[in-house]
Amino acid sequence: MPAYDSTSLLSGADQTVCVTGAGGFIASWLVKLLLEKGYTVRGTLRNPEDPKNAHLKELEGAKERLSLHKVDLLDLNSIQSVVHGCHGVFHTASPVTDNPDEMLEPAINGTKNVIVASAEAKVRRVVFTSSIGTVYMDPNTSRDVVVDESYWSDLEYCKNTKNWYCYGKTVAEQSAWKIAKENEVDLVVVNPVLVLGPLLQETINASTIHILKYLNGSAKTYVNATQCYVDVKDVALAHILVYETDSASGRYICSETSLHRGELVEILAKYFPEYPLPTKCSDEKNPRVKPYIYSNKKLKDLGLEFTPVKQCLYDTVRSLQEKGHLAIPPMQEDSV
Repeated sequence: MPAYDSTSLLSGADQTVCVTGAGGFIASWLVKLLLEKGYTVRGTLRNPEDPKNAHLKELEGAKERLSLHKVDLLDLNSIQSVVHGCHGVFHTASPVTDNPDEMLEPAINGTKNVIVASAEAKVRRVVFTSSIGTVYMDPNTSRDVVVDESYWSDLEYCKNTKNWYCYGKTVAEQSAWKIAKENEVDLVVVNPVLVLGPLLQETINASTIHILKYLNGSAKTYVNATQCYVDVKDVALAHILVYETDSASGRYICSETSLHRGELVEILAKYFPEYPLPTKCSDEKNPRVKPYIYSNKKLKDLGLEFTPVKQCLYDTVRSLQEKGHLAIPPMQEDSV
């Protein structure tokens, strides 16, 4: 587990926090770490009785300090009752879709309601889970510069390329900053890259499919593209760090390493050679695309030690095997 100096941080004991979308990939790890630190956690869910959320009730400390609440984030009264009495709020809930109709209203109005409810409840701080998609989507952003938190995605470019996920996340984050200012809420934002790592929930999530398709043989080639990765435990811990550290402010890019798809499949092949990993690029005419370089200095300055991407990939595959999403081949190595 990444380490940090806790001497200047708040204690979780005697603090109650709300985590929206508590059953999600990142949120589940966030709930787990908050409980381990002694927080009392109120998790919001569309349906707390859905079997896919059962893993939350099995977390250490859940029986004593976790309550799950059925909440519609588009209904202000619904979220107000849960946020009332909380010291802090972690707003992780967001639709993951490329359909603009399904993306925009929940992303924008749900976020607005969470911030308004937080203002009324006078919470200490709201931590909002945004995305690297609000940072890099701009045709003028060079792959030769270090991209930091001052960069913003271009909304017209997102629309023209029909990247509705990045469009929705960017509008939602910009809206969050505006509403937080209007309501005098202390808002801090975490902008993760593609999040991988062990699953706590039984169901597979969208980002993990990115890896699974190379292992189960459904992808016969890899594309000439790059992706930046970060471990889910690091993302969860980043949320807690920016909540607990009084001096934390603004946006925090949460990123470990960028890999070309060719490098990704090479790492997977090294640790899991029994799987039918692709060996050819679908684009053999052009040179390999250069990755974006993202700054993670702000989180490192808070003491976050990132899990190396190779370890993260290894743990992701192991988790897919353990959860039954990936058959385990014979004669497999047991360690990195």
